[in-house]
Amino acid sequence: MHKIKQQHQQQEEDLKHNDSIVSLSSLKYLVNNNHKPPSKMTDKEPVKLTTTNTLQSEENTSRKNCNIQNFVPPDGGSRAWLVMIFSFLCNGVIFGIINSSGVLFVYIKKSYKGDEEAAATKASLVASLAIGTTFLLSPISSILVDKFGIRKTAFTGGFIATLGMFLSSFAVDRIEWLYLTYGIMFGGGSSLTYTPSLVILGHYFKRHMGMVNGFVTTGSSIFTLAMPHILDGLLSSYGLKVCMWFLAGLTSIQMMAALSFKPLMPSRDESEPKKDCLHQIINVDNWKNKKYVIWALAIPSALFGYFVPYVHIVQHVKEVLPNQNGGILVTCIAATSGIGRLIFGKVADLPNVNRILLQQISFVAIGICTMLLTAAPFFTGFEWVSMIISALCLGLFDGCFITMLGPIAYDLCGPSGASQAVGFLLGLCSIPLTIGPLIAGYLYDSLDNDYTVAFIVAGIPPILGAILMCLIYRVKTPSSNSSEVHNIETLLGKNEVKTTSETSPTLMQSLTATSALSAETALETESLLVKNGSTMVAMNKA
Repeated sequence: MHKIKQQHQQQEEDLKHNDSIVSLSSLKYLVNNNHKPPSKMTDKEPVKLTTTNTLQSEENTSRKNCNIQNFVPPDGGSRAWLVMIFSFLCNGVIFGIINSSGVLFVYIKKSYKGDEEAAATKASLVASLAIGTTFLLSPISSILVDKFGIRKTAFTGGFIATLGMFLSSFAVDRIEWLYLTYGIMFGGGSSLTYTPSLVILGHYFKRHMGMVNGFVTTGSSIFTLAMPHILDGLLSSYGLKVCMWFLAGLTSIQMMAALSFKPLMPSRDESEPKKDCLHQIINVDNWKNKKYVIWALAIPSALFGYFVPYVHIVQHVKEVLPNQNGGILVTCIAATSGIGRLIFGKVADLPNVNRILLQQISFVAIGICTMLLTAAPFFTGFEWVSMIISALCLGLFDGCFITMLGPIAYDLCGPSGASQAVGFLLGLCSIPLTIGPLIAGYLYDSLDNDYTVAFIVAGIPPILGAILMCLIYRVKTPSSNSSEVHNIETLLGKNEVKTTSETSPTLMQSLTATSALSAETALETESLLVKNGSTMVAMNKA
């Protein structure tokens, strides 16, 4: 009987000890979510931090978080290459059409019936809305990607864009209707496809991320090479209506491409614990990242004049050099932009390459080249050659800027935050990209049909944006070891950590190594600690 009583007493003691044990998985959860446990734990007042069901939920969450952070893309395979090709086509269709809007601008301006003095401003608004809406809805697109998935979001966007372009064929004589069909529906639908086409790449590639981004974004360059000439032929032979039908068929490729976007990484909505409505919708951690915040503000600041050459270069050449075809300059920009994306995409994958610095250099060069497009009259006898050289250089560094967007987003925010990092950045870019071409059209109308001031003004923002990005280098990245120690001190208190480290070095080593362990390893370590009676007693006394 005496032995039986001793066994019962021992079981009761074990239950008390087990109730007061802080599991490694729940400790990590509390550190990550800034929860504070009781400041003191004693034998007299055992504290249960979690119930069994809650603990199991936290362990599952820990496993899911570990899965998304430690996810390793295949970096190859038939499925990966198929996704890359379809992302290439999405980028080609969307920006091949947008970058060739200068050709459409000339015909829309001609067909406009009304205030002729404001014709350029109103016609340029069609292209500006398409550009701006493509980027404006990118934050919504990224949220929908996290909520409903990449494929559903991209397919819905492709359908809306195709429908908008088709309806534009019935509104060619009414600019006001083109604002809705071409500007908002095509631009907005394309936005829902464009962001997923970039995000899906992180599911299949990591080591070759720069090179793949370079290839994918080259799609817009290759399509832009051919589109001005195809559109010019269609417009001159068949008119705007048939041209819009052709563009609607081309836009439908987005829906086909979306079907290939099968995600491999768990979505953020499934992998992170739910806190409140804001956290369920927005990845707040991105906006706590000072480097990302600076980058996300500097890029839009640099883009006020970015699309001005694409929209107005054809009309500018027509005013300055009537005997030349301005569409050739768009072709030059597209050609070297494609080359730049391939070159700098490969460079971005090299070790010790500063991708942010590359983007800064590209902005300065873009600004200078945009200004030089107005310098043709100063090169007597070589006016056309000087404009071609400026366009070629502009395209080369444009390719560098575009290629760096995806890799930098993954570098700053990681795989779990990349979708919204890209989406919200593009959303912020929508304002300058919409306003820029519109202001250039207004300056052209106001200054006796002269684009000189407009192009000079367009070249200033990229240089200012590059300077603003220098602030990123002043933000220090905290050491991972010091961060872990600080989190543990905050959770248990400095005295408790000190005492625990003296009495139970095994436990402290396990705590500080938690962030580096996989979920499975952490659970195994926890079970070993539970079996270690001396460790349990030491922690209770602490």
